[in-house]
Formats: sequence, C-alpha cells, structure tokens
Amino acid sequence: MTPVPLSAHTFGGLPPKVTAWVGDLAAAVVVIGSAFVPFPEAQFHPTDAAGLALVAAPALMLPLRRRAPLAVLTVCVVLYGVAALAGRLWPGIVVAVAIAVFAVASRSTRRRTVVVTLATIAVVVIMSLMTSMAGIPGTRIFAVAVTIAFAAAAADAERSARAYITAITERAERAEQTRESEARRRVTEERLRIARDLHDAVAHQIAVISLNAGVAASALPSRPEAAQDAVRTIRSAANSVLGEIGTLLEVLRTDEDAPGAPDSPQPGVDRLPELVETFAEVGLAVTIRTEGDPSRMDEATGLTAYRVIQEALTNAHKHGAEHRAHVLLSVDDAVRIIVTNPVGAAPAERDPSAAARTGSGLGLIGLRERVAARRGTVEAGLATGGWRVSVTLPRTTEAAR
Repeated sequence: MTPVPLSAHTFGGLPPKVTAWVGDLAAAVVVIGSAFVPFPEAQFHPTDAAGLALVAAPALMLPLRRRAPLAVLTVCVVLYGVAALAGRLWPGIVVAVAIAVFAVASRSTRRRTVVVTLATIAVVVIMSLMTSMAGIPGTRIFAVAVTIAFAAAAADAERSARAYITAITERAERAEQTRESEARRRVTEERLRIARDLHDAVAHQIAVISLNAGVAASALPSRPEAAQDAVRTIRSAANSVLGEIGTLLEVLRTDEDAPGAPDSPQPGVDRLPELVETFAEVGLAVTIRTEGDPSRMDEATGLTAYRVIQEALTNAHKHGAEHRAHVLLSVDDAVRIIVTNPVGAAPAERDPSAAARTGSGLGLIGLRERVAARRGTVEAGLATGGWRVSVTLPRTTEAAR
C-alpha cells in the first residue's frame, strides 16, 4: 500500500500546510535549541560560530524532507561526519539525523526502512569510531544508534497505523457500496414483482373488456341484446379488475410479518374453476385435467401455478385458434403444468382488429421471471397440435430454496 505523504497529515484539526509548518518550526527549535543546552561535556555543544552554523544547517534542511527525504538524510549524516571529525557529538545533529530517518521510513516500505536504518546506523558508528570521537564513551555512540533505530521504529508504527486506518476506511466504503447495491437490487426485484402481479391480475380482464367493447360497438345498432350481454361482461370484468387491484394494493400495503396481518387473499389452484368460467364467458373453451393431489402444494406454489395457467390461457385467448385450450396440472414430487392450444394464421391475417390486441410479450417475460423466482423452468413454443407452454415448479417453498 502506498504510504500517505507527510504533508497530508493533520494535527488538532489544522490544515495540512499549517501542520507542516508547525512540525518544521518544532524541529528547528529542537535542533538549534540543543546547541544552547548547558551540557557539562564540551563536545556536546558548539563553542564558536562555525559550530553554531553546523548545527543550524540541518534545521534549515529538514523542511525539504517531504520532497527529498533521502537527500536530506544524506546531508544530515554528512554533517554528523563533519562534527565527528572535530570530535564533537552535538545532540542537535543527532536529532536531525533521527528526524530525517523518520521521514524516509514514513514514506518507504518496511524492507526499505530496515535497509536505510541499518545503513545509517552503520555509517554513523563507523564515522564515530574512526574519527576524533573515538575517545567518546561507547555508551554515547550506542545511544546515538538507539535514537536512530527508535525514530525508524516510530515511523514504521505510524505508517502501519495509517495503513490500517486506510484499510478499515476502504472496507467500510466497500461495505456501504455493497449495501447500496443490494438495496437497489431488492428495489428492482420488488418493482418487477409488482409489475408481474399487476399484469397477472388485470391483463386477462382488460383483454376481455377490450374485446367486448368492440362487440358492443358493432352489435348495438342491429343486435341490442348482444350489445347488452357484452356490456354486462365488461362490467363483470371491470369489477374483477377492481377486486384484483384492491387485493394487490392490500397485500403491498400490509407488512406480512406484522401482528394482525391478514392471510394472503391471493388465488390458488382451488379457484381454477372460476378462471375457466371467466374464459368461457369470452368464448374460450378450457378443459383441465388434474393428476395427483393439488393440496400438496403450499400457498405460494399454488399462487404461482394459478398465475402461470392464467397467463397461458390469456395468450391462448388472444392469439390462439379454434377458441379452445387444454390444461394439464400434475402434482407429484414436483408440479408440472402444460397448457396447449391450437394456432392458425397470424393474428392480423385472422382478424384485422387482432393486431390491436396483440400483447407486448411482457406477459411471457413476467411468467418466466415468476417461475425463475421459484427455481422452476419454462418451455414455450410451437409443438405438435399448436402452441405449448410447459412449466415445472418445486412443490413447496422449502424445495425452491
């Protein structure tokens, strides 16, 4: 992970530039101020202008450590060597070397930090032992090495803390993005489910209303009785639409897990005779053959089976020929539904007004989505004898998971 630049750090909520200036000022005060500390040993503080200039030089170089940390460290080590040649161990230069090591370690990987730190300590110790500082106690030189090592360790710990915070922040951002994506996905799924339910609830009845409105309009001048029958069918279909929409809205507005929530009023296969009757009223003769025990299906599977048969018969009514359809409902370890109906010429060739009744294809798309949500399969297409819709569903909700 790329280390964060030192200039990006803040202290006490201050802007990064102000924080950098405060750090530079503090470093300069420590480095230069050490020259005026009354150490008992003469080699620990400068006694002339040249010595003061040598101590002040790294303080002036340290602000550049953000742009060129290795260069600043090199200069500080060279200044340490110059002081060593004079037999001096000025704490200010030692502090400058430590600050430069901290700057390098803050911007480097751990491996590079170890290499730079060991190299710096080795150079400092060798220069100390090979110059006029050889007479200085070894404990003093060891203290210099420990100071440099401590600065590197502190920088490594600070860099690790930054990396940890960055990783935690990125993980939290990814988790938030995942939650938002999941929420959008659920909203999309719910919107599609509502669209399917609305289509299943009203598509057939709207088709009935449209068909009978045309019959009433054409029959009114010469056959008022037929027109009245068509109007009554329209009224019945409209009432059915209102009832279905009311039921759908009630389900959508009610939390199914809330105390006192009503039992689902959605239809199941027990209402197939009513469905067959509604299609008979508009001229589609439907025969149903049942194999097995439909009561073995749970409520959700029964609703899906009902909607599948309803959509298949609606398509048979809109696009089929000979005004008849056959339904096979088989309930065993799985639920199998097969709806077949004859087909003839294209709708526009059979009846010019049929083109206006031709659907958008969303019904079959919704049927596939509904069945897929139950882990089922759909096959639809031309077969021997006409159009065939074959659906297989798990018998229970548990089996669909």
